[in-house]
Amino acid sequence: MKKQYLFFFSLMVLFLSLAGCQSKNTGEEQRDAAGEKVELTISAAASLQDALTEIEARFEKEHPNVLISFNFGASGSLQQQISQGAPADLFFSAAEDKFDKLVNDGLIEEKNGIDLVGNELVLVVPKGSKIKSFHDLTEADKFSIGTPESVPAGKYAKELLEKIDIWNNIEEKVVYAKDVRQVLTYVETNNVDAGIVYKTDALISEKVNIVDTAEENTHDPIIYPLGVIKDTSHPEEAKLFYDYLQNEKSMDIFKEYGFKGLK
Repeated sequence: MKKQYLFFFSLMVLFLSLAGCQSKNTGEEQRDAAGEKVELTISAAASLQDALTEIEARFEKEHPNVLISFNFGASGSLQQQISQGAPADLFFSAAEDKFDKLVNDGLIEEKNGIDLVGNELVLVVPKGSKIKSFHDLTEADKFSIGTPESVPAGKYAKELLEKIDIWNNIEEKVVYAKDVRQVLTYVETNNVDAGIVYKTDALISEKVNIVDTAEENTHDPIIYPLGVIKDTSHPEEAKLFYDYLQNEKSMDIFKEYGFKGLK
């Protein structure tokens, strides 16, 4: 009787053990099938908005468990936010010095950064304007550029105007903007006579005309560095999107929006 009891007890233990393993495996399979949603925060220059939004749609279709949340703004402001501890997984800057600041502070590892695309600086005016060149800004009542201290496009614009020796004559006419998109809006709404923006921003607007393009030797090179934040909570997914932005499809989209490849 004792042996019979032990036999049945052993069978019961075995059955419960197998049932437990099956339940555990089923749960793991269900979690794998459902996939845990991961949200990445990308701090990116305002001029990248349209290109990145299109790339985001393609990426999320291919990687449905990774959600992309953009924080667009002036590169200087974004750099300060990250320096002060704001959450971010990648930084896509419109200026090397803002990016290098985070590298030097140890917030981005140099090996996890790359100069990805370039841009051009152009003069835009409302349709029908008599202004045809940067030198014609001396005839404008007011014109707009980004705040040079925080907006890279504004810094490049000031360098350009100093290089062609008209800055001192027109500085009082400047209406400063928080980012390059605000400059474009001021021109589109006729709040200013002209604005200096990136070519990529000008191309998306049907309300302005591009009347002049800056020579490359009139300002620092316009380069957009991309990097993974060192303390990202999702290093694998951040690296996945970092690599995705460099693939052929993504680079084609950047070029469609007017950016220049650097490779």
